[in-house]
Amino acid sequence: MSSTAGGYGGSSPRASTAGGSSAGLALIRACELSSATAQTAGMVRAAAISGDLVGARSLWMGRTILPPGASSADHHHGDSETGIYVAAGAPVFVFRDSRTGNLVRLEAKPGDYVWVPPHVRHREENPSLDTEAVVVIARSTQEAIVVNVDSL
Repeated sequence: MSSTAGGYGGSSPRASTAGGSSAGLALIRACELSSATAQTAGMVRAAAISGDLVGARSLWMGRTILPPGASSADHHHGDSETGIYVAAGAPVFVFRDSRTGNLVRLEAKPGDYVWVPPHVRHREENPSLDTEAVVVIARSTQEAIVVNVDSL
């Protein structure tokens, strides 16, 4: 037996009870993402799954767009682990190797994943002058933790 939901002949995409506790699955459409989340200069983050939006208790997910030719400011995500999936474009992730002190550049492409450990300072760059980079972010905390810093 199967059923559909979320505007495809079924019930409402979000069924929630008072206090943010979900009564079941939640479907978040791309047009429903919220820009009311922590931001870093040079990129645009949008939340899809968070405590405020769906009642998540230990997960934050969203999308980040890095415009053509842009670089984000240096930042880290506090105690949160971050998993990144590259959906489009060819972003570069830059961080300082804690053992050598050297800058490391991870050149990603669609389909790649990047793991960012807690407190690791980094930045995202989009070397393309005509294509935006789009990544999907998952964090191990219910809200987006962003700590903007002066340098790597």
